Amino acid sequence: MVLRPHPPSKDTCYPPRVDDFVDRGGRLHAEDVPLSRIADAVGTPTYVYSRATLVGHFRRLREAFAELKPHVGYAVKANGNLAILKLLADEGARFDVVSRGEIFRVLRAGVDGSRIDFEGPGKRRDEIEYALDRKVRILNVESEAELDLIDEVAAAKRLTADVGLRVNPDVDPHTHVYISTGKAETKFGLDIERTRRLAGTIAARKHVRLKGLHVHIGSQITEPGPYVEMVTRLLALGRELRRAHASLVSINIGGGFGIHYRGNEAPEMREFAAALVPLLRDSGFEIHMEPGRLLVGNAGVLLTRITYVKRSGEKRFVICDAAMNDLIRPSLYGAFHRIEPVEAREGPGAQGGGSGGKADIVGPVCESGDFLAKDRDLPLVEANDLLCVRSAGAYGFAMSSNYNARPRAAEVLVDGARFAVVRARETHEDLVRGETADPEWIA
Repeated sequence: MVLRPHPPSKDTCYPPRVDDFVDRGGRLHAEDVPLSRIADAVGTPTYVYSRATLVGHFRRLREAFAELKPHVGYAVKANGNLAILKLLADEGARFDVVSRGEIFRVLRAGVDGSRIDFEGPGKRRDEIEYALDRKVRILNVESEAELDLIDEVAAAKRLTADVGLRVNPDVDPHTHVYISTGKAETKFGLDIERTRRLAGTIAARKHVRLKGLHVHIGSQITEPGPYVEMVTRLLALGRELRRAHASLVSINIGGGFGIHYRGNEAPEMREFAAALVPLLRDSGFEIHMEPGRLLVGNAGVLLTRITYVKRSGEKRFVICDAAMNDLIRPSLYGAFHRIEPVEAREGPGAQGGGSGGKADIVGPVCESGDFLAKDRDLPLVEANDLLCVRSAGAYGFAMSSNYNARPRAAEVLVDGARFAVVRARETHEDLVRGETADPEWIA
């Protein structure tokens, strides 16, 4: 195979810098490790994460908002791999969780419960009990009934639960409807008037204490304007409620900061900070935030190997061993991920001629919606070539499934010139663990 250099990467970070997934001598690398070496050693499909990118994003975010001394809580739902949680914990991160399982994961990574915030609109009794037993920092309340249940559970345990109120400020984040959470018509949080009323009831309760206000308006937000509108409303409410609640010490502005998928569509973090720090610097509140995608999105790629290249009429299909069960974002909401060969070929097809040009990049799953990209410009590729799917670190493995009885992918972490498997590829035995063909019937 004759190799040619890849075009320069546009997956810059915050602030723009050299990407940790780079071309060297015609081969894509994760830091100092050729991606082809990882694929040969581990197989495909495989998620590959860069430690340098992940840690770098965390430090740059903290530096951008340094004047506020923010408490940065990583949104575990983006990627809950234990190695990633441990890396961020070592950097001083806190953690935003939305289930008992995510609390379990963070604790398993060696993190104390006091660094965990528990979110989510549907907390069950057993989850509330589990969270209180593990002494999480705060439970963010999203309904009147949920507050009643937390109060009841805390009373049974003879303790006082620190709670926050999740405010729905009715702010349009200008993002995809599926990841917009701050508009009045979504299921999340309490409108401002209900927040006032619920805060009023807390003062009369013995087993809950109002500790904070919390907002999260959506994800993949690429302009500061919605944050400015949200923070302005949140601060006004916080100052009002603090007059009756001396225990109200923190506000959480959420996460949702956008990243680069196509090129340079996301602002640098210092642009968000320039808009928000002046509003927050003299607020008197502890400032919390909960980024997920921002930290890990561009820190991961999905490696997949081409199984077949075929044509149907004028259409070219590149069939890979990664499918919608491995990365559902393109099928679920038309998400764009840059895709490129790990080792680019030289020849007439490499410039769009021959067998290059437009292609649908698809998987083997038995669904027409099984695709990673449609009508994408792709150079000459052949069976057994490797493809790199960019910006797959967030909501990639975390949303994967076993559809079509497909074992989930392996996960690999790269650190300089070395790499490690941080989640083994599932086996077929894993697929049926816990099942039985001969049930024991209960009358």
